[in-house]
Amino acid sequence: MGADNKKTNERVRKMIFATVYPFYVAKAERKGRTKVEVDKIIRWLTGYSLKGLNSQLKKEITFETFFKEAPKMNPKRKQITGVVCGVRVEEIKDSFMREVRYLDKLVDELAKGKAIEKILREASPRGDFPATMGRVASRELAANGVHTLKQVAKYTEKELLAIHGVGPKAVSIIKEELAKMKLRLKQ
Repeated sequence: MGADNKKTNERVRKMIFATVYPFYVAKAERKGRTKVEVDKIIRWLTGYSLKGLNSQLKKEITFETFFKEAPKMNPKRKQITGVVCGVRVEEIKDSFMREVRYLDKLVDELAKGKAIEKILREASPRGDFPATMGRVASRELAANGVHTLKQVAKYTEKELLAIHGVGPKAVSIIKEELAKMKLRLKQ
């Protein structure tokens, strides 16, 4: 790492998080997003509660302290990839700077209009249903609180067919998948 990078890293470590935070919010709001969404992604990344985040902002702590005191860095953050400030996030060697760039990348994704579920690397609404079943059936099952094959096993075939978007083909696929798990639909 060159001298310029070391100087930049030290400067970022000493920056007051509360002075940069309004820029994150402003960037998101310029693109029609909200402060609530910015807070949500910061909390997802760091594990801070809303009260904890607000407390850290009031204390005017450094970026370094903000990340050191984070209750629990989200393990899914390692799924964050791409370029921020001309550098691939996943290739940053300095662990502190990688955490900062993860946050920068999340705010960029928010400002670019990416869905909050995708930003937060949430599981697909398809649950563990096979792709062959189709999106509509998966979505409608999820809308009815059914996200896994084990949950669907609690239903009868007639109950499943009564759910809008779940047709005979989807039920057939579900039965095949349940059989592989040595399960079956409720009789």
